[in-house]
Amino acid sequence: MNPALIQALHAAPQARAVDDVAAWWQGWPGLLHGAADTAALALAGGFAADRVAWAFASGYQAALRALVPDLPGEAMAAFCVTEAEGNRPRDIRSRITPLADGGWQLDGAKRWATLGPAGSVLLVAAALAPAADAADGRPQLRVLRVPVPTAGLQVEAMPPARFVPEVPHAALRMAAVRLPAAAMLPGDGYERYVKPFRTLEDSHVTLAVLAYLLREARARAWPEAYREQLVAVLALLADLAGRDPQAAAGHVALAGALQLAHGLYAQAQPLWAAAGCAAAQRWQRDAALFAVAGTARQLRAASAWRRLADGLSAAPAPSA
Repeated sequence: MNPALIQALHAAPQARAVDDVAAWWQGWPGLLHGAADTAALALAGGFAADRVAWAFASGYQAALRALVPDLPGEAMAAFCVTEAEGNRPRDIRSRITPLADGGWQLDGAKRWATLGPAGSVLLVAAALAPAADAADGRPQLRVLRVPVPTAGLQVEAMPPARFVPEVPHAALRMAAVRLPAAAMLPGDGYERYVKPFRTLEDSHVTLAVLAYLLREARARAWPEAYREQLVAVLALLADLAGRDPQAAAGHVALAGALQLAHGLYAQAQPLWAAAGCAAAQRWQRDAALFAVAGTARQLRAASAWRRLADGLSAAPAPSA
């Protein structure tokens, strides 16, 4: 069992009250020193949270460190993919232009960059120019590491969302942003970063939210059977979070784990209703978060099942 989960079963179920992102961030980097892996980091961050917002933010930061392991601990990061037309590769209009000195110029705009207004390093997905788009119409995406501040970069706070409003989002404007050659992360921007991050975010954020629920369940003496289910699903997700985020079998297992997590969210509803407190009101407000990207998860699971079936059909028949 993950050491952070064992710690969550022994530690005092208390959390510091935190009302804004700056105060939350003051305590978060300290969790890095005791975390053996990013799953433990998400667990610890969720257990320390006094609300879903900070559990989500903790899971998001842990997922980014699973994606880009060398992110500095003191840097709040934001992954900037979504644009006005969406977040699919063909929706990306931001452009990276090679410079004569070996560096890069970044131009374009982003929106809904999670934690962007408070971030000190932005991971920006953009299309490489002037290379022609691929035959399938998908541009060649790469990811650039952009420090804040950087000349030509404007970061503007967007209006709060209706759920987890404590977590800020940013709109970015990038006009002739010049970056060194080392700013470009290695590998294809979509296959190595955008696509796997969706899986990493699901596993790490769900870990953090369930760890938050475990602390609340312990503090409020919710039924022992419910706490046991929380521990079981946390143990499963902690294992899955360390697996290959591209593997078909992992996607199928994660789909099942997320269904179990949603069942635990539903079981928490009457428990929160009976609590009748500010934390319960926040939970009811933030519950819509759990339905975000539900269709994309279903499509991912269906694709994983097809990949498994194709692999089975291609395998040689067993000998008699």
